Amino acid sequence: MRTRGVLALALATSIPLAGCGLQPLYSGGAGASVAQGLAGVDVPPIPGRGGWLLRNALVERFEAAGSTTPQYRLDVRIDDALEALGVLNDDTISRERRILRTRYQLIDLATGEILLDATAGSDAGIDVVSSEYATIAAEQTALENLAREVADRMATQVALTLRARAKEAPSSDS
Repeated sequence: MRTRGVLALALATSIPLAGCGLQPLYSGGAGASVAQGLAGVDVPPIPGRGGWLLRNALVERFEAAGSTTPQYRLDVRIDDALEALGVLNDDTISRERRILRTRYQLIDLATGEILLDATAGSDAGIDVVSSEYATIAAEQTALENLAREVADRMATQVALTLRARAKEAPSSDS
C-alpha cells in the first residue's frame, strides 16, 4: 500500500516538471553537440600560478568528451588578490580573503567572432594562524579550490553558449 502512495506522489510531481522546459545540458553524452563543442575549445596558457591552476581545471572539463581540432579559443585574463580582512589591535592580520576573478572571451576560430564575453569569480576566507607555513598552505589550498570553482562556472557558461549556438544553427537533418 505504501509503495502505491509513493508511486502516485512521484507521478503527480513529475507531470508538472515535464512542461517546465528544463533540458539536460549534456543530453546525448559525449557525441552531443555541446560535448563536441566543449572538446573543441582551446585554452591558451594563463599567466601565474592561479592561471595555471585555472587552465588545468578548464582543460579537464573541456576534454571530458575527448579532444578534437580546436574550433574555439577561450581567452582568459585573471586577477588573483589576497587582502587583509581582520586586523587586531597590535596591527597583526587575523583573517585574509583570497579573491579570484576572471574575464574571458570565447572566440570562434573560423570567423573571429566573439561568442561570449563574460566574467566569473569567487572568494574565500582564510584564518591567519601563528604558523606561517599553515597560513601559506591555507592560501594555496584556497587558490586551488577557487580555480576549480571558477572553472566550473566558466565551463557552464561556455556550454550554455555553445548549446544556444547549436540551436540557432540550421539542422542538417532536414
